[in-house]
Amino acid sequence: MIELINKVIENLNGYGFSVLVLVLGILEFSFGLYKNHWNKNEKWVDIACFTIPRLVIRPVVAYYGLKVLPALLPDLKNSFDWVPFFWGFIIIAVADDLTQYWYHRLHHEVPWLWRFHRTHHSASYMGMAMASRQNLIYSLFFSQTYLTTALVYLGLGIPAIAVRAIKGTITTLAHSSIPWDKPFYQYKILHPLAWVLERTISTPATHHAHHAATTDDGVGYYKGNFGNMFFLWDVIFGTAHISRQYPAAYGISHYEGDQWYAQLLWPIFKSKVAGSELAADGPLVKADVPLQDHQLYRPKVQDSVKEDQDTHPLTYHQYRSDNYNAGA
Repeated sequence: MIELINKVIENLNGYGFSVLVLVLGILEFSFGLYKNHWNKNEKWVDIACFTIPRLVIRPVVAYYGLKVLPALLPDLKNSFDWVPFFWGFIIIAVADDLTQYWYHRLHHEVPWLWRFHRTHHSASYMGMAMASRQNLIYSLFFSQTYLTTALVYLGLGIPAIAVRAIKGTITTLAHSSIPWDKPFYQYKILHPLAWVLERTISTPATHHAHHAATTDDGVGYYKGNFGNMFFLWDVIFGTAHISRQYPAAYGISHYEGDQWYAQLLWPIFKSKVAGSELAADGPLVKADVPLQDHQLYRPKVQDSVKEDQDTHPLTYHQYRSDNYNAGA
């Protein structure tokens, strides 16, 4: 029975998730999601963030699991293999996602950590590509990755595969531009189910709010909604905001189209955009663009990508600069 479960999970984790991503990608491109937002610079940011971390981080994590853990804990390998699948799944799911909740939250609340996470919020659109749009160093130090790898070493490998498949699906769907949760809010008969769903896992409505450009409309809430697989953490720790609506704009108010290599590898490489948070002399947390200055703008990018610029609405990301400037 365990072997059958293992084969099913491995197939879902491999082919199933890949098919889901492919289908979402086709749908998003078909609906013209990237047409007015995905200029040449943004394409390079998304592509670099998707490919390069996989070439760098996976070998590091593999070395940690195959070499470091056996050296540190030689007598504990598979010591948890007696744990039933159900409880192993619960242990992995809680440990992995709760750790990521706090890792994510700290990168919003601690000013000097913000720039490592800034890349994930710089895009003025939502889509499945956003799920992997991260600074390499931010991804390299994902605390939950090493905790989960340790639990796999202790014998919870099969539950970890299951959690990875389910979590990958939920986070990808939450970042997708397709509002699959909308019917739950439209039809009254589904409202009880919606109430449970939106408080349990991340959905487009709740996670899009986290990527919103402003909180002034009562929809956006980038100072909360930090949950990845489970939105339940936001409910428990008081950072939840549920509006059952979708933001009109996404991104950072002062984003100027920093080069892909700066977004991927800051602080190793700095942005050439003067005044950017990622520039060599850039501020720790840049002041937000005032709401009354809302207008169309063209992000500043280098000459190599200017020919492919697209104009799109100015966005607002009134990050915690108000708290930071006040000394919080």
